[in-house]
Amino acid sequence: MLNRRTFLASSAVAAGSCLAPSLRAQAPTANEQVALGFIGLGGRGGHLLDTFLGIQGARVTALCEPDSERLAKAQAKVPQAAAVADMRELLDRDDVDAVVIATCNHWHCLAAIWACQAGKDVYVEKPLGHNLWEQEQLLKAARANRRMVQVGTQQRSSPLQAKAKKLLHDDQAIGKLSHVVVSRIGERKPIGKRDNPLSLPKSVNYDLWLGPAHDKPLYRNQLHYDWHWDFNTGNGEMGNWGVHVLDDAINVALLDQAGYPTAVHSAGVRTWGDASDTPNIQVAYYENSVLPVSYLMSNVVPATTLSEAAGNDGFGIGYTVFGEGGRFCGKRGQWVAYDNAGNVIQEEQGSAGDGIHQAAFLEAVRSRDQGKLAAELAIGHLSTAWCHLASIAALEGVVAHEDARPAGPESWQELFAGYVDLARNAGYQQAPPAEGRIEVDAKTGEVQQLASDQARELVERTYRSSKWRDAFVNG
Repeated sequence: MLNRRTFLASSAVAAGSCLAPSLRAQAPTANEQVALGFIGLGGRGGHLLDTFLGIQGARVTALCEPDSERLAKAQAKVPQAAAVADMRELLDRDDVDAVVIATCNHWHCLAAIWACQAGKDVYVEKPLGHNLWEQEQLLKAARANRRMVQVGTQQRSSPLQAKAKKLLHDDQAIGKLSHVVVSRIGERKPIGKRDNPLSLPKSVNYDLWLGPAHDKPLYRNQLHYDWHWDFNTGNGEMGNWGVHVLDDAINVALLDQAGYPTAVHSAGVRTWGDASDTPNIQVAYYENSVLPVSYLMSNVVPATTLSEAAGNDGFGIGYTVFGEGGRFCGKRGQWVAYDNAGNVIQEEQGSAGDGIHQAAFLEAVRSRDQGKLAAELAIGHLSTAWCHLASIAALEGVVAHEDARPAGPESWQELFAGYVDLARNAGYQQAPPAEGRIEVDAKTGEVQQLASDQARELVERTYRSSKWRDAFVNG
């Protein structure tokens, strides 16, 4: 059994060993500043650092990043903060009350588990985790250690969402609701496919960067950011923008009442032939206890066949709620409701929640009031789980018989047909992967038997070694 403090006792310890930090139990009082440690200081981490620095009552005491160039850039903003490459050093510090985690997805849950075990509260970026099992381990750790955990779906803190819920559910401005369409249409470019493995930047401690993920050659053109499009370290666009837009719909349209979906249909394809294994076109349909939800995503533009198939003329990145008397179109920082004649019923613009969301986390840390968290851990777990479940279903479709016909309601069959047409229009020469359909226990989120090994990795993954899996359970 590895001791939590072993790594600090020996400077020669291997960076890849799985050790958790020691416990600090005391939280700041209501009038104290919250001492923050930042873990992961890339683009999003740097933005969060700037945001927290602008909030009264926050004090940055430590920074962690395995890329020394990024670490130096962050420390230039906060010269007095300690700077380390290994998060375990940061978590062992007595001058850190809470951590802000903006690492790659494959580190989110383990970093947060270690933080909870060390007595730190946690702000963790979306998606909550790389797979369902890791998220469940984090839930256990947070509850056992009584930690405040806020997930970085900041739109939940936007005042616009409360107004939208009132309009749709209290005022019933568009009548009885029928269904929801969630959309992420936005262009991206291929990430390249090298003949030889990528030479890693000398500034990166790759063993620390890789953590629990498998060590395998990379054939994309850059290490940073494009890890999103590799299921070993990321979750594709579904785990990137998908979390935000689905979370909006789950909150505003479903009022967080659906729990897990009962079944998910999905299909996805990568049309570019680059080094990625995540879809750049994906569609999904969620059966649940509240309202049917369709999801359409394309990094290929225009994506007219998808929008037309879904009957969606709303925002390209957002969600549309359909009712018997009109429709409601929402996106980050804006929404508009129309009647059936196309007349505007009400329109709102304002804060997308950034700043408000982070300030609420600090207040929860001081007050120990979980109710101040707009995106508390359990909420973030469900929203991210919906994303994982669609990816799992799509990967089941990859191993399905290629001429399998989509099952389910007519709206899903039309969306699937739009997906096939868009793939062909994008130059994909083969038949795109078929529909995958999974059944889900609506109470527990348990997924029925799967045929795809890759799909099973998003339920519970394999690791570099068994020590890494043990770290999620035993610290």
